[in-house]
Amino acid sequence: MGRLNKEERDILRSYEKGEWRPVRKKRAKLREYRSYAKATLKKNKRINIRISAKDLEEIQKKAIEEGLPYQTLISSILHKYVSGRLPGTSHYA
Repeated sequence: MGRLNKEERDILRSYEKGEWRPVRKKRAKLREYRSYAKATLKKNKRINIRISAKDLEEIQKKAIEEGLPYQTLISSILHKYVSGRLPGTSHYA
């Protein structure tokens, strides 16, 4: 095996610590994430935002847990928010 980059080392350490859990309702989750991916592929605008390093790190950790690229997770969160499907938010769209 070749040298691992930082992200790969972090994933390996997380796995070795036993932090990985099986996905419940795998088929439903796959359908859900496919819909997120399709919505992401329809994107037609690019934005740049500044967020704290800590927030980005936490988002990246959550994305690893969900098996998604972190940009896709951010896009999904924003989409859910504006469509009123994010828990704890009201419907604005």
